[in-house]
Amino acid sequence: MDGSPVAICRLKRVASDLKGDISARLPVIPTKKNGKRVACIGAGPSSLTVANDLMPLGYAVTIYEQFDKPGGLMRSNIPSFRLPEEVLAEETAMILDMGVDIRYNSPVTSLRSLLDEGYDAVFVGVGAPRGKELDLPGRHDEAESHIFIGIDWLESVAFGHVSEIGSRVLIIGVGNTAMDCCRTSRRLGGRDIKVMARRPREFFKASPWELEDAEEEGVEILVNHAPTRFVIENGKLVGMEFDVLEWDEGAKRSTTLDTVTIPCDDVILAIGQENSFPWIERDLGMTFGEWEMPTVDETTMQSSLSGVFFGGDAAWGPKNIIWAVAHGHAAAISIDNHCHDVSLQQRPAMGQTLASQKMGMSEWSYHNDYNPSSRQKMTHVELTKRFESLNLEVELGFSAEQTAREVQRCLNCDVQTAFSAPLCIECDACLDICPVQCLTITSNGDEADLRERLLAPATNLAQDLFVSERLPQTGRVMVKDENVCVHCGLCAERCPTAAWDMELFDLAIPYAGSKNFIPVAVGFGGGRS
Repeated sequence: MDGSPVAICRLKRVASDLKGDISARLPVIPTKKNGKRVACIGAGPSSLTVANDLMPLGYAVTIYEQFDKPGGLMRSNIPSFRLPEEVLAEETAMILDMGVDIRYNSPVTSLRSLLDEGYDAVFVGVGAPRGKELDLPGRHDEAESHIFIGIDWLESVAFGHVSEIGSRVLIIGVGNTAMDCCRTSRRLGGRDIKVMARRPREFFKASPWELEDAEEEGVEILVNHAPTRFVIENGKLVGMEFDVLEWDEGAKRSTTLDTVTIPCDDVILAIGQENSFPWIERDLGMTFGEWEMPTVDETTMQSSLSGVFFGGDAAWGPKNIIWAVAHGHAAAISIDNHCHDVSLQQRPAMGQTLASQKMGMSEWSYHNDYNPSSRQKMTHVELTKRFESLNLEVELGFSAEQTAREVQRCLNCDVQTAFSAPLCIECDACLDICPVQCLTITSNGDEADLRERLLAPATNLAQDLFVSERLPQTGRVMVKDENVCVHCGLCAERCPTAAWDMELFDLAIPYAGSKNFIPVAVGFGGGRS
């Protein structure tokens, strides 16, 4: 009700933290294989998802990983104080222990050579492994050893190659990677850490909570500063020069107000990531488009080269882990079709069911009260203790009390009002009982006109109005503004003819194998990441 969404991600973490032994619930892997071999390049979230979906179907899946541990970006770019090693190890082991043949320290240097090994399909899930450069004066002088590419630097920290940094650090960029860089710098000895942003705060790419956590740890965020050069003296990095900008509305055009130099010992560039495919030969028949990105079908995840599929950041550039997992599920369906000579466009449909929640005259099978409390705040390790170890997880999770309050904030978006016009006698009982005036009985008309005649103005034009068929008594229509409905069900409880009902919506998502439907909630999030 306060406009802040239910903390789905953090509630999933509660479920994960409190789970017992789930081994009996994991898929049974058939001892007899189906004779099909699939290669996955990279052991990140997208490739792991492909293996997770195909192993129970009898496939032999081989993963080629350039490092000595699985996880991909989850391991190399998400700091352990956010995603602990033991959590990542447990999650990846659940998939690898299905019998996946994972080959560590095995970077793929030639797609042609891999295809020559006779795999029935190849999945490319290598992420976007190259950080963007900032080619300014001074970048390639002798001080280069103190100027780092963000994702490469985080990777070096994750694998123990970097254990310290200078006292004064500048982070160029203000995305989530920049937040990981500045908070990691704080733990490696940085004291004066500044994040430099070209635009005002409302245009930042970083999540609001990431910004809040960074600032709580003493990181300073400077807006409207555009870097112009690295300041080098006697071969040593001593600072960076910035133009101080003033932006127009929408931050599309700027004027320079001043030029300043900010002293520093190290600079970390976190201005974006790029894909890099030097190991894919250009004479294999695979087409590449803008930015040298492979042409990939958004539905099937197949490239223009039959039998070669892409997913995650490797498909369309950097986004997030949940996105990469969704790609893996879609690609697994395509690989299963491809290996059985079924059209990749022939995809199992989403399943859905609607079921009335009425159990008696005034009894319902769902809890329709909601808690008007604000979104619960995550408990963190004390600020004085969180820098003692690089691996000390900062977020402690919700307490039982916080969890109860947070779930009670849910407005039951999976339990929807259902209206049957032929049963309505236009008694107005639902209108009288509705606490937010989202219902109106009126004559039909054009949308603009109709919105003006509702009991409560429907000003959110992005939300369609729900308009019934003509009512039997007067020919008018029942109009509902879903934008303000709180799913309390009072209309259904009050209705004397059962014209109103509350129906539970269940979504069933198909995985590879077409019959593996998994009922899920309508909200999505990921435990810690």
